[in-house]
Amino acid sequence: MKTKRLTFFLLFSILCSIFAFSPHNNNTNKPFVIVLDAGHGGHDTGNTGNGYREKDIALNIVLEVGKILEQDPNVKVIYTRKDDRFIELFERGAIANRADADLFVSVHCNAHKSAAYGTETFVLGLHANERNLEVAKKENEVIFLEDNYEENYAGYDPNNPASFIGLTLMQEEYLNQSIMLAGLVQNNFTNRLNRKDRSVKQAGFIVLHQSYMPSVLIETGFLTNKTEGAYLNSKKGQKEMAVAIADAIKTYRQNLSLATSETQNPVITQEEIDEAIETTEEKVYEGVIFKVQLAASSKKLETKPYNFKGLKEITRDKEDSLYKYYYGETSNYNKIQLMKTYAREKGYPSCFIVAFRAGQKVKLSEVLKDEDQ
Repeated sequence: MKTKRLTFFLLFSILCSIFAFSPHNNNTNKPFVIVLDAGHGGHDTGNTGNGYREKDIALNIVLEVGKILEQDPNVKVIYTRKDDRFIELFERGAIANRADADLFVSVHCNAHKSAAYGTETFVLGLHANERNLEVAKKENEVIFLEDNYEENYAGYDPNNPASFIGLTLMQEEYLNQSIMLAGLVQNNFTNRLNRKDRSVKQAGFIVLHQSYMPSVLIETGFLTNKTEGAYLNSKKGQKEMAVAIADAIKTYRQNLSLATSETQNPVITQEEIDEAIETTEEKVYEGVIFKVQLAASSKKLETKPYNFKGLKEITRDKEDSLYKYYYGETSNYNKIQLMKTYAREKGYPSCFIVAFRAGQKVKLSEVLKDEDQ
């Protein structure tokens, strides 16, 4: 029971930190406003992998999500579109801003020239790699279908990587909340529906940039994959995806209510936090070491807590011309996930888990896949 209590206190304190300064939903008389955005529409069909139409599948899922959420009288659902029409990207965000929404959720379907499959949920940020950049560019190119796009987007060019640099500035305040919701969505897809987890990612989506509240863009799967495309095009698949998304939103709202409640926050010491991390249930991967990467820099810093927002167990490796700074070192995947959550709470919202075998960095997805087989 002590382990459960400590873990609860740790997660509670993290939630409080994440939401303590959120300007949204502080008015208890205000309904919880959710804007649901079905990607594409009208003459913009989205991707048409295997003959399926992204615009139709996204709309069907969104309408089902809304139907579930509208059963709560304290929730107000607003749709950017409820039928097959074209809505400019800047207008989708404007709809959410005018409503003073608490959440913006955009639903899409993915495509790739390979047989790729799986779900991934994006929050706004600089592209972490070439793949994320390409996904964002593909979704953002819809602005060329809009009238006066140069005026609406102030010369933004989706084909120019430099255009992504400023996109995060207006949304930094809401990044942690967005990551929280994205994680809940991915957990439901993976644990309930057994979809392949392509993780929570950051990329420069214009539709997220235009909304000034916690926002996510969900890629529900690849229409270009025959099996996954058929699933997403089916009523069963659309219903299951909608329930998973709706339940993630409901859990997010419950967490927000918990963290912003008027009850006094439980007091937890650093020692209790350390014990909660140490005593979490084990999920050990033999021969693998997990670490949380906090930062990469050309500067060589002392691995002292005062340089890393009070975090201990910091290590430093040099990789090419950069120093990589890591928090923690364990073969217990459950423990490193908890440490990652704590690192985000301490001020590292973009930190992520990395894996090593025999001192060499390996892909985390491959390690987890190997263990599941």
